[in-house]
Amino acid sequence: MGAPRPVAQTRMTTWRLALIALLLAVIGSAVSATAASATAPPPLEDGFVTDAVGALSSSEEQAVEARLTELAAQSSADLFVVLVDGFTDPADAAAWADQTAEQNGLGPEQYLLAIAVDERNYYISAGIGGPLSDAKLDDVEQKMQPLLSADDWDGAIILAADEIQGDGGAGMLRIVLLLAGLAVVALIIWAIVRLVRKRRREAEIRRRGAMPETPDPNDPFSTMTDEQVATAAGSALVQADDAITSSREELGFAVAQYGEAATAEFTQAVDAAKVKMSEAFDLKQKLDDAVEDTVFDRRAWNLRIIALCDEIDDTLDAQTAAFDALRKLEENAGPELERVTRERAAVQHVLEGADAALASLTAVYDAAALTPVADNPAQARERAALADRSLAAAGTALAAGRTAEAAFAIRTAEQSTAQSAQLVRAITDLGGELQQLEGQARELITELQGDLVAAAQLPDQTGSIAQAVATTSAQLQAAQTALNGPARSPQRTLEALTTADAQIDAAIAQGNETIQRAQRARQVLDQTLAQAHSEIRAAREFIDTRRGTVGDTARTRLSQAEAAIAHATSLRDQNAATALSEAQNALTLAQHAFAAAQSDVRAYNPGGWGGDPYGGSRDSGLAGDILGGIIGGLLSGGGSSGGGWRTGGGGGFSTSGFGGSSRSSRSSSFGRSGGGRSGRSGGGRF
Repeated sequence: MGAPRPVAQTRMTTWRLALIALLLAVIGSAVSATAASATAPPPLEDGFVTDAVGALSSSEEQAVEARLTELAAQSSADLFVVLVDGFTDPADAAAWADQTAEQNGLGPEQYLLAIAVDERNYYISAGIGGPLSDAKLDDVEQKMQPLLSADDWDGAIILAADEIQGDGGAGMLRIVLLLAGLAVVALIIWAIVRLVRKRRREAEIRRRGAMPETPDPNDPFSTMTDEQVATAAGSALVQADDAITSSREELGFAVAQYGEAATAEFTQAVDAAKVKMSEAFDLKQKLDDAVEDTVFDRRAWNLRIIALCDEIDDTLDAQTAAFDALRKLEENAGPELERVTRERAAVQHVLEGADAALASLTAVYDAAALTPVADNPAQARERAALADRSLAAAGTALAAGRTAEAAFAIRTAEQSTAQSAQLVRAITDLGGELQQLEGQARELITELQGDLVAAAQLPDQTGSIAQAVATTSAQLQAAQTALNGPARSPQRTLEALTTADAQIDAAIAQGNETIQRAQRARQVLDQTLAQAHSEIRAAREFIDTRRGTVGDTARTRLSQAEAAIAHATSLRDQNAATALSEAQNALTLAQHAFAAAQSDVRAYNPGGWGGDPYGGSRDSGLAGDILGGIIGGLLSGGGSSGGGWRTGGGGGFSTSGFGGSSRSSRSSSFGRSGGGRSGRSGGGRF
């Protein structure tokens, strides 16, 4: 065993151990405090400066913000600054700054200066492909370091902005001045004069905003300044909203007076106007929010608001006449009931011949050719029965003094009677058109026979004419067989003959003069126009008599077909080729419209037609058809003078409120995603 230690030495050792433990505790506390004060990459505040530690006074922050705003306006680079106690997650200054920049969506032209005021560390994060070189950024950081060491935060930031802006323009100016020299002084003066004039013109353009320089005679707003357009949009918005409110009130009275069935169309009009009003308010909110918009966007949005208010006014006004007529009918319910009763009796003999008329067509023509009217006799009887029930209901209501109910029943009976007669007439009309198409097909056969003789006499070095003659001959033979047998389809036959005619015309055109080709093209055009007119009429009849179940696709195709055939007709004498193309397009669109309408009817009512608001035993398909055309809009402020902002009247419906669009101020400010940071070496301690 060793000798025991002296008591004094033992006490000294204990004291040293206690001192070491105390120092370790102090160091641990300091490390913990430092770690606690470090900051993870934060979201940047609005503007260019994010001061998380209050390093800048209010006046200093305002001065720095103003200088950085000036830098953004006068150079190709933006500088954002964030001041924190220290860096953590990650702790490396470069990684921390790059991650902050990427999380906030900074682009390659946008730099981030990160300063850790307590850790005495800093770094400028740069995106790949930015306007400043790494060498330039290193130079900026070196010049900032003395000011950062002196805790002159605002001075260091403003110095960085000065250095960045100087690099963005001064070097290029020196190069331009060096290359230009004294030899081009006169040219520079001339360029300055032109520039001044250009600036004046640009100033005038800015004053005019997005207003067109040359007025458009078809655009009444082209002579209005942006301010005038905005004023008109605001006025239209207020008046359209008032019109909707008024019409919504009228709708309540109308429902109470005539019932929901009679006011269904009016309710739909109110709902449609509300949707347009909501869109208009959304545009107004975008105009009023804090996001800066281009003058062109603002003018376009104001014009759209005016257009929407226009459409609202038209939607509401479209209901006025029908609703006024219903109220007048209510005032004269007795005489009107007698008149409609006579009309219903007069149409009875027409109904009795419907089956026979269809049977005579069925004996001659193919079922596909008669599809548009195949169920017209049954449909006509359904509508006549609805008219009878409606007349009975009107008589009962009138006897009980319920004139509003009687008026709606009379109107239903009137429309049902008219549709019944229209369905029967469609059968005979189709028969006449099929006979006309059949006659045109026979005439075209005769013409094509002559064409074959003429084509055979033309020179044919390539053999293309002989091939066209052979093809046309085969098509002629098939057409003659189709026209002489039962179950004929004049439409398909004429379509095949028209195709054959086009083929033989192409062959004949190789040896004929231009004027002859033009004449033949017009003949083909007339034949195509006839086909298109027939298809459009058939589709229109089908949709009009089943409008309660036909959707928007069929109506759109039919509208396009009607527009195309009108265009073709207008071009017939000026440009036969373009007119023929338009006519063929009209024919195709009409065929698509009819197919879509048939599909809608089958989808809506696979089990047949039926139902009415007066005790019919079937489903609601027929009632939908009738009500879709009966009330046409039934309703609009009861004899009001129109409604809508343009006329200054009432008659509109309900408000919808602003549903303003929300746009991120940060994404609008930066405009780009990060796209990667350079990860350069730089920064350091100060």
